[in-house]
Amino acid sequence: MAKATKIIKRLEVTEEEQRTRDLKEIEDAFIKNKDALLGSLSVINHMHEKGIISLLNGLFGQGDKVLEILVKTADTPETSNTLKNLLLMMGVLGTLDVKQLEPLLLKVNAGAAKVAEHKDTEEKTSYFDLVRALKDPEINRSITLLITFLKGMGEKTDHKERSTEEFTVQKKDKGKNLG
Repeated sequence: MAKATKIIKRLEVTEEEQRTRDLKEIEDAFIKNKDALLGSLSVINHMHEKGIISLLNGLFGQGDKVLEILVKTADTPETSNTLKNLLLMMGVLGTLDVKQLEPLLLKVNAGAAKVAEHKDTEEKTSYFDLVRALKDPEINRSITLLITFLKGMGEKTDHKERSTEEFTVQKKDKGKNLG
């Protein structure tokens, strides 16, 4: 029978051998991720050209001061209201039907172009000019659109309003706690 091994000799790796292995591992990683590294270097180069790297260096160098300013700014009622309003506006924007808005926006752009052409006019408009303008098909069409728009704005939308409903429920709940 063979004798049991009682002494285990570990192979000692010299610093130079370990360095060679590490460099080989890094080289393999570079080759494996070549496209990602080249893309990252391109992005970093663009950031350097635009001065963003210098900005980030300054920002990280003064990190505590910058963080303190950000926290103080964020800890104000105005910032809280701004964030609430932005979230509400994002919700409203999600409900807009862009297909219906497009014709209106094109008309607004056309009207703005007309105003830009005649912005420095000293011409006065009389009552008679207003009455005569009503016979102009473009003016008449615009007034009809405005009246239709105003009618739409005047419709009841209580059943569609989310924030008003939530506020009313919260207000009622608070009143019950007080009574």
